[in-house]
Amino acid sequence: MTTAQQQPVLPRQEPARAPAEAPAEPRSRAERVGEAVHAHVIPLYRGYRDDAPAAVAALARIRRGAGKPAGSLSDLWGLIGMEKIDTTGWGEGDVVRAEEAVHLAVTLWALHQQSHPETAMHVRGGPDVGGAVRRLMTAGEIDEPVRKRFVRAGSAPTVEALGARLRELVLLFRRDGIALDYAKLARQLYRWQGPGGRAEIHRAWGRGFHQYRPPAQPGTADRDAADRADVSPASATPASPATPSSATTPSSATPTDKDLRP
Repeated sequence: MTTAQQQPVLPRQEPARAPAEAPAEPRSRAERVGEAVHAHVIPLYRGYRDDAPAAVAALARIRRGAGKPAGSLSDLWGLIGMEKIDTTGWGEGDVVRAEEAVHLAVTLWALHQQSHPETAMHVRGGPDVGGAVRRLMTAGEIDEPVRKRFVRAGSAPTVEALGARLRELVLLFRRDGIALDYAKLARQLYRWQGPGGRAEIHRAWGRGFHQYRPPAQPGTADRDAADRADVSPASATPASPATPSSATTPSSATPTDKDLRP
Protein backbone atom coordinates (compact mmCIF):
# COMPACT_ATOMS: atom_id res chain seq x y z
CA MET A 1 0.00 0.00 0.00
CA THR A 2 1.46 3.40 -1.02
CA THR A 3 1.54 6.56 1.18
CA ALA A 4 -1.12 8.24 -0.98
CA GLN A 5 -3.47 5.28 -0.50
CA GLN A 6 -3.16 5.52 3.32
CA GLN A 7 -4.37 9.20 3.60
CA PRO A 8 -8.07 9.50 4.45
CA VAL A 9 -10.27 11.26 1.93
CA LEU A 10 -11.90 14.30 3.59
CA PRO A 11 -15.41 15.34 2.52
CA ARG A 12 -15.51 18.39 0.32
CA GLN A 13 -16.74 21.46 2.13
CA GLU A 14 -19.23 23.70 0.39
CA PRO A 15 -18.57 27.45 0.67
CA ALA A 16 -20.72 29.18 3.27
CA ARG A 17 -23.76 30.84 1.84
CA ALA A 18 -25.34 34.01 3.12
CA PRO A 19 -28.77 33.38 4.62
CA ALA A 20 -31.52 34.12 2.17
CA GLU A 21 -33.41 37.29 2.92
CA ALA A 22 -37.02 36.82 3.84
CA PRO A 23 -39.29 38.30 1.21
CA ALA A 24 -40.73 41.64 2.27
CA GLU A 25 -44.34 41.48 3.28
CA PRO A 26 -46.57 43.40 0.91
CA ARG A 27 -47.77 46.67 2.31
CA SER A 28 -51.42 46.89 3.04
CA ARG A 29 -53.54 49.44 1.25
CA ALA A 30 -54.03 51.33 4.50
CA GLU A 31 -50.24 51.53 4.91
CA ARG A 32 -49.88 52.89 1.38
CA VAL A 33 -52.44 55.56 2.17
CA GLY A 34 -50.56 56.58 5.31
CA GLU A 35 -47.21 56.66 3.53
CA ALA A 36 -48.63 58.81 0.76
CA VAL A 37 -49.85 61.36 3.28
CA HIS A 38 -46.50 61.40 5.08
CA ALA A 39 -44.57 61.77 1.81
CA HIS A 40 -46.83 64.61 0.69
CA VAL A 41 -46.98 66.57 3.93
CA ILE A 42 -43.25 66.61 4.76
CA PRO A 43 -42.03 68.72 1.80
CA LEU A 44 -45.05 70.97 2.11
CA TYR A 45 -44.21 71.63 5.75
CA ARG A 46 -40.57 72.33 4.97
CA GLY A 47 -41.60 74.87 2.37
CA TYR A 48 -44.08 76.47 4.77
CA ARG A 49 -41.43 76.57 7.51
CA ASP A 50 -39.01 78.27 5.12
CA ASP A 51 -41.72 80.73 3.99
CA ALA A 52 -41.56 79.54 0.39
CA PRO A 53 -44.36 81.36 -1.47
CA ALA A 54 -45.53 78.27 -3.38
CA ALA A 55 -45.87 76.20 -0.20
CA VAL A 56 -47.58 78.98 1.74
CA ALA A 57 -50.08 79.45 -1.09
CA ALA A 58 -50.67 75.70 -1.41
CA LEU A 59 -51.46 75.32 2.29
CA ALA A 60 -53.90 78.20 2.14
CA ARG A 61 -55.78 76.48 -0.70
CA ILE A 62 -55.63 73.01 0.86
CA ARG A 63 -57.06 74.04 4.21
CA ARG A 64 -60.19 75.36 2.50
CA GLY A 65 -61.08 71.71 1.94
CA ALA A 66 -60.87 70.74 5.63
CA GLY A 67 -64.03 68.96 6.70
CA LYS A 68 -65.42 68.82 3.15
CA PRO A 69 -65.89 65.70 1.00
CA ALA A 70 -63.10 64.61 -1.28
CA GLY A 71 -63.51 65.94 -4.80
CA SER A 72 -65.91 68.70 -3.79
CA LEU A 73 -63.35 71.40 -4.59
CA SER A 74 -61.80 71.17 -8.04
CA ASP A 75 -59.24 73.76 -6.95
CA LEU A 76 -57.59 71.02 -4.86
CA TRP A 77 -56.85 68.72 -7.80
CA GLY A 78 -53.15 67.99 -7.78
CA LEU A 79 -52.61 69.46 -4.29
CA ILE A 80 -53.74 66.63 -2.03
CA GLY A 81 -51.14 63.96 -2.90
CA MET A 82 -53.50 61.23 -4.07
CA GLU A 83 -51.27 60.67 -7.09
CA LYS A 84 -48.63 59.24 -4.74
CA ILE A 85 -50.68 56.05 -4.39
CA ASP A 86 -50.57 53.45 -7.14
CA THR A 87 -54.12 52.13 -7.11
CA THR A 88 -53.65 49.82 -10.07
CA GLY A 89 -55.77 46.74 -9.48
CA TRP A 90 -57.76 48.28 -6.65
CA GLY A 91 -61.51 48.05 -6.67
CA GLU A 92 -63.60 51.19 -7.02
CA GLY A 93 -64.60 51.05 -3.36
CA ASP A 94 -61.01 50.93 -2.17
CA VAL A 95 -60.04 53.86 -4.39
CA VAL A 96 -62.90 55.96 -3.02
CA ARG A 97 -61.93 55.09 0.55
CA ALA A 98 -58.33 56.07 -0.16
CA GLU A 99 -59.40 59.37 -1.73
CA GLU A 100 -61.52 60.25 1.27
CA ALA A 101 -58.79 59.28 3.74
CA VAL A 102 -56.02 61.22 1.97
CA HIS A 103 -58.23 64.27 1.41
CA LEU A 104 -59.35 64.41 5.04
CA ALA A 105 -55.90 63.85 6.50
CA VAL A 106 -54.08 66.37 4.29
CA THR A 107 -56.69 69.12 4.54
CA LEU A 108 -56.97 68.73 8.32
CA TRP A 109 -53.18 68.86 8.59
CA ALA A 110 -53.08 72.09 6.54
CA LEU A 111 -55.63 73.63 8.89
CA HIS A 112 -53.68 72.37 11.90
CA GLN A 113 -50.34 73.64 10.61
CA GLN A 114 -51.60 77.20 10.13
CA SER A 115 -49.85 79.71 12.43
CA HIS A 116 -47.24 77.12 13.50
CA PRO A 117 -44.44 77.59 10.95
CA GLU A 118 -41.73 76.70 13.48
CA THR A 119 -43.27 73.47 14.74
CA ALA A 120 -44.44 70.52 12.66
CA MET A 121 -47.99 69.50 13.48
CA HIS A 122 -47.51 66.16 11.75
CA VAL A 123 -45.10 64.00 13.74
CA ARG A 124 -44.51 60.37 12.82
CA GLY A 125 -45.02 58.34 15.98
CA GLY A 126 -47.03 61.16 17.54
CA PRO A 127 -50.39 60.65 19.22
CA ASP A 128 -53.55 59.55 17.49
CA VAL A 129 -56.81 61.44 17.92
CA GLY A 130 -57.52 59.91 21.35
CA GLY A 131 -54.09 60.71 22.74
CA ALA A 132 -54.19 64.26 21.38
CA VAL A 133 -57.63 64.87 22.94
CA ARG A 134 -56.31 63.72 26.33
CA ARG A 135 -53.46 66.21 26.04
CA LEU A 136 -56.04 69.00 25.79
CA MET A 137 -57.07 68.25 29.38
CA THR A 138 -55.41 69.01 32.68
CA ALA A 139 -53.73 65.94 34.18
CA GLY A 140 -56.11 63.98 36.37
CA GLU A 141 -59.18 65.90 35.19
CA ILE A 142 -61.77 65.41 32.48
CA ASP A 143 -62.76 68.44 30.45
CA GLU A 144 -66.38 67.57 29.76
CA PRO A 145 -66.93 69.88 26.74
CA VAL A 146 -63.80 68.46 25.08
CA ARG A 147 -64.82 64.91 25.96
CA LYS A 148 -68.22 65.51 24.33
CA ARG A 149 -66.55 66.71 21.14
CA PHE A 150 -64.44 63.57 21.17
CA VAL A 151 -67.51 61.39 21.65
CA ARG A 152 -69.26 63.19 18.79
CA ALA A 153 -66.34 62.42 16.49
CA GLY A 154 -66.34 58.81 17.62
CA SER A 155 -70.05 58.43 16.91
CA ALA A 156 -70.09 60.12 13.49
CA PRO A 157 -72.48 58.19 11.22
CA THR A 158 -70.80 59.10 7.93
CA VAL A 159 -67.34 60.02 6.74
CA GLU A 160 -68.63 63.52 5.93
CA ALA A 161 -69.81 63.98 9.52
CA LEU A 162 -66.56 62.52 10.80
CA GLY A 163 -64.57 65.04 8.78
CA ALA A 164 -66.58 67.98 10.14
CA ARG A 165 -66.23 66.76 13.74
CA LEU A 166 -62.54 66.08 13.42
CA ARG A 167 -62.18 69.62 12.12
CA GLU A 168 -63.55 70.92 15.44
CA LEU A 169 -60.97 68.89 17.36
CA VAL A 170 -58.11 69.93 15.08
CA LEU A 171 -58.86 73.58 15.81
CA LEU A 172 -58.37 72.81 19.51
CA PHE A 173 -55.12 70.95 18.77
CA ARG A 174 -53.93 73.95 16.78
CA ARG A 175 -54.82 76.34 19.60
CA ASP A 176 -52.72 74.34 22.08
CA GLY A 177 -49.96 73.38 19.64
CA ILE A 178 -50.60 69.63 20.02
CA ALA A 179 -49.23 67.62 17.11
CA LEU A 180 -50.79 64.54 15.54
CA ASP A 181 -49.55 61.61 13.48
CA TYR A 182 -51.39 62.34 10.24
CA ALA A 183 -50.08 59.24 8.49
CA LYS A 184 -51.69 57.17 11.23
CA LEU A 185 -54.87 59.24 10.95
CA ALA A 186 -54.99 58.53 7.20
CA ARG A 187 -54.61 54.79 7.79
CA GLN A 188 -57.35 54.88 10.40
CA LEU A 189 -59.67 56.89 8.16
CA TYR A 190 -59.18 54.33 5.40
CA ARG A 191 -59.97 51.45 7.75
CA TRP A 192 -62.86 53.35 9.33
CA GLN A 193 -64.73 53.17 6.01
CA GLY A 194 -64.23 49.42 5.62
CA PRO A 195 -66.14 46.48 7.10
CA GLY A 196 -65.69 46.44 10.87
CA GLY A 197 -63.47 49.49 10.65
CA ARG A 198 -65.45 51.79 12.91
CA ALA A 199 -65.27 49.45 15.88
CA GLU A 200 -61.53 48.99 15.33
CA ILE A 201 -60.84 52.74 15.19
CA HIS A 202 -63.15 53.50 18.14
CA ARG A 203 -61.17 51.03 20.20
CA ALA A 204 -57.85 52.53 19.06
CA TRP A 205 -58.89 56.10 19.85
CA GLY A 206 -60.26 55.07 23.23
CA ARG A 207 -57.02 53.28 24.05
CA GLY A 208 -55.01 56.33 23.02
CA PHE A 209 -57.16 58.51 25.27
CA HIS A 210 -56.91 56.25 28.32
CA GLN A 211 -53.25 55.29 28.04
CA TYR A 212 -51.82 58.80 27.81
CA ARG A 213 -49.65 59.71 30.80
CA PRO A 214 -48.48 63.29 31.30
CA PRO A 215 -44.77 63.91 31.93
CA ALA A 216 -43.71 63.41 35.56
CA GLN A 217 -43.66 66.57 37.66
CA PRO A 218 -40.81 67.44 40.08
CA GLY A 219 -41.26 65.57 43.36
CA THR A 220 -43.38 62.81 41.84
CA ALA A 221 -40.59 60.26 42.22
CA ASP A 222 -40.38 60.95 45.99
CA ARG A 223 -44.09 60.47 46.49
CA ASP A 224 -44.14 57.31 44.38
CA ALA A 225 -41.29 55.83 46.44
CA ALA A 226 -43.17 56.53 49.68
CA ASP A 227 -46.33 54.96 48.29
CA ARG A 228 -44.48 51.81 47.30
CA ALA A 229 -42.92 51.50 50.77
CA ASP A 230 -46.33 52.09 52.39
CA VAL A 231 -44.83 54.66 54.75
CA SER A 232 -45.40 58.33 55.18
CA PRO A 233 -43.14 60.67 53.20
CA ALA A 234 -41.70 61.96 56.50
CA SER A 235 -40.35 58.54 57.54
CA ALA A 236 -39.52 57.23 54.13
CA THR A 237 -35.93 56.65 53.14
CA PRO A 238 -34.91 59.63 51.07
CA ALA A 239 -35.44 58.74 47.49
CA SER A 240 -33.02 59.43 44.74
CA PRO A 241 -33.44 62.79 43.09
CA ALA A 242 -36.22 62.74 40.59
CA THR A 243 -34.96 61.87 37.19
CA PRO A 244 -36.40 64.19 34.60
CA SER A 245 -38.80 62.28 32.45
CA SER A 246 -37.67 61.62 28.95
CA ALA A 247 -41.26 61.85 27.80
CA THR A 248 -42.25 65.06 26.17
CA THR A 249 -45.52 66.11 24.80
CA PRO A 250 -45.66 66.46 21.05
CA SER A 251 -46.59 70.10 21.51
CA SER A 252 -43.22 70.83 23.10
CA ALA A 253 -41.14 68.51 20.99
CA THR A 254 -39.40 70.09 18.03
CA PRO A 255 -38.98 67.45 15.34
CA THR A 256 -35.64 67.19 13.65
CA ASP A 257 -35.05 66.51 9.98
CA LYS A 258 -34.65 62.84 10.96
CA ASP A 259 -38.21 62.81 12.31
CA LEU A 260 -39.46 64.40 9.12
CA ARG A 261 -37.64 61.99 6.82
CA PRO A 262 -40.05 60.36 4.32
